[in-house]
Amino acid sequence: MRQVYIPSTRHSITQSFSSMANSTNFCALLLALILYLSSFTWAAIDVSVYESFLQCLQNNTNPQDHISDFVYSQTNASYTSVLQAYIRNARLINSTTPKPKPLIILAPTQISHVQASVICSKKVGYQLKIRSGGHDYEGISYSSDDPFFLLDMFNLRSVDVDVKNESAWVQTGATLGEVYYRIWEKSKAHGFPAGICPTVGVGGHFSGGGYGNMLRKFGLAVDNVLDAQIVDANGKLLDRKAMGEDLFWAIRGGGGASFGVIISYKIKLVLVPEIVTVFKVERFIEDNATDVAYKWQLVAPKTDKNLFMRMLLQPVTSKTKKKQKTIRVSVYALYLGEADTLVSLLGKEFPELGLKKENCNETSWIRSVVWWANSDHVTSPKDLLDRNLNSAKFLKRKSDYVQTPISKDGLKWIWQRMIELGKTGLVFNPYGGRMDEISSSDAPFPHRAGNLFKIQYSVNWEQAGSKAENEYLTQIRKLYSYMTPFVSKNPRSAFLNYRDLDIGVMEAGKNSYEEGSVYGIKYFKGNFDRLVKVKTVIDPENFFRNEQSIPTLSRGYSGVDVGRDSRSIVKLIIGVIIYLLSF
Repeated sequence: MRQVYIPSTRHSITQSFSSMANSTNFCALLLALILYLSSFTWAAIDVSVYESFLQCLQNNTNPQDHISDFVYSQTNASYTSVLQAYIRNARLINSTTPKPKPLIILAPTQISHVQASVICSKKVGYQLKIRSGGHDYEGISYSSDDPFFLLDMFNLRSVDVDVKNESAWVQTGATLGEVYYRIWEKSKAHGFPAGICPTVGVGGHFSGGGYGNMLRKFGLAVDNVLDAQIVDANGKLLDRKAMGEDLFWAIRGGGGASFGVIISYKIKLVLVPEIVTVFKVERFIEDNATDVAYKWQLVAPKTDKNLFMRMLLQPVTSKTKKKQKTIRVSVYALYLGEADTLVSLLGKEFPELGLKKENCNETSWIRSVVWWANSDHVTSPKDLLDRNLNSAKFLKRKSDYVQTPISKDGLKWIWQRMIELGKTGLVFNPYGGRMDEISSSDAPFPHRAGNLFKIQYSVNWEQAGSKAENEYLTQIRKLYSYMTPFVSKNPRSAFLNYRDLDIGVMEAGKNSYEEGSVYGIKYFKGNFDRLVKVKTVIDPENFFRNEQSIPTLSRGYSGVDVGRDSRSIVKLIIGVIIYLLSF
């Protein structure tokens, strides 16, 4: 069933449309029409779209393919379970104002299914959203205010490791846990520098940059991508040579969902030592937490590039003074080497931490992956294959970059604000090392030299309902505001994979350079305009879009809002007229 926006009464349609039709100004007519459409509600009116879509799929796939095996309509008994399996933010399941669900879920098992899905979605005029692991914090890969189809990549998950050439082809429906496990199966001497959460999908993670606890040694995931396959807006399958270097550049950190459906990435494996070391050290304000947090800023981004130390700052109840809040500072580390060397290094550079050998755990690289993922109930390498379906939490995340160390007085002031707010924590992820050596324009991800560390603002909660949601969203937004003096400026930068709709959105149905630049410059800085140019060439009709996608430029672009593509405008108006005539 096709769904479109319709007004509450026929009279309001006739009256509103007549008023618009009397206008002699096309722009005024268009503006009135858009405002008019924005007040509509969802309702089903056309019984032919689903059948037309299925027929199109049949015509664009092999005869022996069973279309029903990868197409889930809203009446399919498996629809809800397939939709919710990869929703990782419970806010998007239990919201008091839920967004409309996809009309159809497509779960392709072959590349040809992806190509057909693109061709046929475009033919029937529906938006197509793409999901890999579902970890996008705002859920824009599987929710929308506009009618849409969901292309879920979870069946395209192969990981083909070539140890001899130190590379692997990884399909974007694979999870990071699957990537790490398959590499380890073939080689105990190789790894890959990507995220620590094993259920994150390759598609979103790689295309947004992909950082992890080896970034100071090897850079980001996208810094180790050799080739890729993408289905463009015309349904064509392109590799690096066919897509050209501009598009290949764009999908290494610019967000793949703005440009097409990325099928797979060819990655370069990295060598890891036989023994690596991990540790966790905790301090509280009552101890020397402030000294540790201050010194961490001076050491973590500048130390040996084999060492990555993440620092978590959390408001907690004091262990020594009951019912009194304090701040816990936790340092988690991966060192690509042995414990004795690490203890000696930090004894000289970071004595405030007080690291001892008994704090350290010498292990293999794959076991270090398990250690870092332990909060996700991962206790053995085999557990990395567990997709942990239906594991949604109520959450909100935000991000910042810090370029100048925060003073001890500044940290103490932050501690007080965190304690007052109650729950929101901060995660400091150090840069430096290899990140300082790669140009900010080498990939769309621009946050390189000059950044000491990235901040993730993090709050989770258990209670459903608008009261709890409003409380915790207010908390995290207040802390973000309090941090303004300490973080990057002009722009205040953000990390694409910590998706945050607070920093700007594209209005539904629009394709505006002006609106896109609000969030685009924060995510991509000076790389934003190049991304816009690539998008305009590869997808001029803006078929691949979402609330924070890269906009296109119109032929008559003058530096202001370019609005819809002219063909889309005509199509929209004709559709409304046809509907009115059907009464």
